[in-house]
Amino acid sequence: MRFWERLDASIGRLELALVVLSVALMMVTAFAQIVLRNVLGVGLSWSEPLVRYLVLWVGFIGASLATREGRHITIEVFKLKPSATGRRYLTAVSQMCALVVCAAMTWAAVKFVHDDAQIGHRTFLDLPTWILESIIPAAFAVMSLRFLLRTIRALRRDSDLQDLPPL
Repeated sequence: MRFWERLDASIGRLELALVVLSVALMMVTAFAQIVLRNVLGVGLSWSEPLVRYLVLWVGFIGASLATREGRHITIEVFKLKPSATGRRYLTAVSQMCALVVCAAMTWAAVKFVHDDAQIGHRTFLDLPTWILESIIPAAFAVMSLRFLLRTIRALRRDSDLQDLPPL
């Protein structure tokens, strides 16, 4: 289990670096576009699609980071005050449901990206769109891994209930 937790921490550091880099690149590109249009009357034809794809990357990486921190969207079905054991099992069921959804979304996203690669769509600077869209299945796969780790952690008897997400 420690290996997977260390891997998760390493992925988290990479994700944070990618988010910071992407946001910085978005700001620089948008600023350059504004200055070039208003001062020189020219623009960068590739800047708007780049910013759109960077927003996609930031959104999916942000969702994955939120999952890591247990700050993802949750749906409260019951207003319960279960015992510690009950809370552990309810948390495990909740995390397992999220795992199933993310795994299904991973599969669908892989199919989407594969189909787009087969079609051969291209975007700015003649880049294949599937490369830029690959963040979608990657983020869902990482979220699936994180929900699996949270399920296992919830089921372990020695798990610290402080680490479990709220119900």
